[in-house]
Amino acid sequence: MKVSHDAQASELGLAEIFAKAKDAVRRRWLVLLLVAAAVFAAGVAVVLMLPPKYSATALVRIDPSRNPLSSEANQILTLTPEAIETEVTIIRSAEVARKVVRNLNLTQVPAYTKGMEGTMMSPQERENIVVTKVLDSLGVSRDKLTYVLGITFTSDSPTLSARVANEFVKAYLETKVGSKTGTAERQAEWFKQRLDMLGTEIRETDARVAQYRAEAGITQGAGGNGAPFGGTIVDQQVAPLTTQLAIAKSEAAAARSNLAAAEAQASRGGPDAVSEVLNSPVIGNLRAQRAEVLRSMGEVQARYGERHPESIRVRDQLASIDVQIREETKRVLASLRSTADAASARVSSLQASVDRLGSDQARNTRSAVLAESLEREAAAKRNMYDKLSQMSLQSTQASTNSIAQAEIVDTAKPPIGPTSPNRPLLIAVVFILAIVAGAGTVTVQELLVTGFRTVEEVESKLGLPVLAALPALPKNNKPADMLLEKPTSFYSEALRIARASLLGVRGDNAPKIIAVTSALPSEGKTTTSLALARTMALNNARTLLFECDVRRAVMQHSVRSPVAAVGTVEVVMGEAPLDSAITPGDVPHLDHLLVTTPYFSSGDLFGDGNMEAILKKLRERYDVIILDLPPIIGLADGRFLAALADTTAVVVHWDKTPTHAVSSALGRLRSDGANLSGVILNMVDSRAESIGSLYYSKEYAGYYHAA
Repeated sequence: MKVSHDAQASELGLAEIFAKAKDAVRRRWLVLLLVAAAVFAAGVAVVLMLPPKYSATALVRIDPSRNPLSSEANQILTLTPEAIETEVTIIRSAEVARKVVRNLNLTQVPAYTKGMEGTMMSPQERENIVVTKVLDSLGVSRDKLTYVLGITFTSDSPTLSARVANEFVKAYLETKVGSKTGTAERQAEWFKQRLDMLGTEIRETDARVAQYRAEAGITQGAGGNGAPFGGTIVDQQVAPLTTQLAIAKSEAAAARSNLAAAEAQASRGGPDAVSEVLNSPVIGNLRAQRAEVLRSMGEVQARYGERHPESIRVRDQLASIDVQIREETKRVLASLRSTADAASARVSSLQASVDRLGSDQARNTRSAVLAESLEREAAAKRNMYDKLSQMSLQSTQASTNSIAQAEIVDTAKPPIGPTSPNRPLLIAVVFILAIVAGAGTVTVQELLVTGFRTVEEVESKLGLPVLAALPALPKNNKPADMLLEKPTSFYSEALRIARASLLGVRGDNAPKIIAVTSALPSEGKTTTSLALARTMALNNARTLLFECDVRRAVMQHSVRSPVAAVGTVEVVMGEAPLDSAITPGDVPHLDHLLVTTPYFSSGDLFGDGNMEAILKKLRERYDVIILDLPPIIGLADGRFLAALADTTAVVVHWDKTPTHAVSSALGRLRSDGANLSGVILNMVDSRAESIGSLYYSKEYAGYYHAA
């Protein structure tokens, strides 16, 4: 429900705003029309005076694949938006524009030198000014997401616009080629110098590496584990010596083992029990001979006896063999001992050599690290040299290459017709601006208004009802006479509404003395009093129009009936009888008691009690007495008289009387004890769509008749 209520309130707010806007337009349509017409006429005149402009466009495509400094086959053929914006900036640079100005001699074209005639200005200053003007007329844009750039130039001449656009393309391409070629030449020169320096450094580094290898005994060739150097002589000697040492240790261990076994066997069973002795072919041969001698000795002794020379010879032969066997056994054992000793000596010798090489190897390891560092340095410089050689070759080629990274897609052609101004569009814009200006003027006028416009405003700010709203009439019409001349008009009906509001529909306990006043002068208070008195009289009520605004005395000029010789001032002062001042009015049942001559005095005319007595007498003679009081603010008479009346109606000039003035007047009346009946809005614009519940529009046309 809350959402629905808010939505309804919003709709009502929009409807109210629309109604107020419509109301303002209805009332101020002439202002809106005049302002809009003036702005539109001025705008159209300006548009028609605008000189025609011609724009010519040349198209350039940026080609990222045509890079003379890149030889890679798989280069990325894309340009970032930043790179394209960079090209746009180059085209719009002062350098390119200066080339165009010089090539086309634009410093002599009147369109760009206007205003510089007869001035003391250097050629450079003139050129700078022309360059600025040319850049102001230049536009560079990218065609959607393509690599195509549109170079557009606008000028008063179609031919010149095309020439300048094409010249910008030409200057841009020359700048691209020249800058890249110059860059390549500078790069090639720098590469050459750098290559010479690197060549010298590489030769010096290689010489240091070779010298250090020779001093450290490092051999040339591929090192182990991928090392960039071959190794030292000590490294080459360590491996075989280590192998020999291992073999020697193994052989020495075997020899000592054989020797120990032989000695153990000899100690247990004699030399004949030693396996090396038993396995010796010499001893085996001697043993075979000994066996043969023993066999022969047995036969000889059996045949000849022990003393026989043959027996002695055989025994000597046997002894000789035994001696040989013992000697050979000793030799075998001695050979085992010498073999073991030799093997141990060899192991000691090899171990000493290995230990010495180990010390040398530790020292050479440190040398190898430095050698490796020198080798890496030399390799790095060689790699750098190779890369710089390749880049130098590319730069050298680029320095003679005139291929640019851009190409012309379409040259600019002189336009057939002007591209600007778009007069129909500008006139349409001027029309819209004119309407906006008119509406703005009306809005400002509405905002500057400090008066009341609607019944709601009056009732919410003043706390009083609106008795009636009297429409404004043309200046040549007298509002009070409208009641007599056109009794069925809007104005006449509004007065009847005021009468009904003051007296009530039934007329029960209706007030007799009705004071009509205003906060300020010139609010139509006197006219309203006369018209209201006539309305009362036309409704068969005995009515007296009692003019109490003694300082002005203007009522006598508004009525159609003759005026008495004496009037309000004389009666109140007691200088003339009441009946001598009352004259018949200009409508039946209406009498007048008017001021004949303006009265100015510092005394209190109405404060001596005479006015109360006069009103008491008049109550008995009339049904309604209309008191035309002076304005409340600035004058004291009105406040005193309002307190004597049965009720007081305050006339407020619609859309004019300031709110604070009306509030101040009402506050004074309330403080004096006046009975306020309400407000009569006067001179309401008849074009206003609504003022509360009162409408003055075509919907009510059938209810009123102007005749």
